[in-house]
Amino acid sequence: MTAHKLNEMEIAQALKSLPGWQVQGGKLSKEYQFRDFATALGWMVKVGVYADTLGHHPEWFNVYNKVVVNLATHDLGNVISNLDVELARKMEESF
Repeated sequence: MTAHKLNEMEIAQALKSLPGWQVQGGKLSKEYQFRDFATALGWMVKVGVYADTLGHHPEWFNVYNKVVVNLATHDLGNVISNLDVELARKMEESF
């Protein structure tokens, strides 16, 4: 899948189908909370494998049962792209 930058209207439209996601600091952002560390880590592995197939990797931070995700496409100059929305959708589907 080829990355392309999304405009503000496309981002706003995408956010309608991504509950809890928002734009912060020019990135798609969300905080997930899991039952425990093992569940959070398992989710990260599952999503990470999918991200690798896209060739698009998340910026995320994990402490115990919490995972904070920030998505931007570095190859396009740290902007929000179709790949970020695709990965956010997979994260939602896998949660």
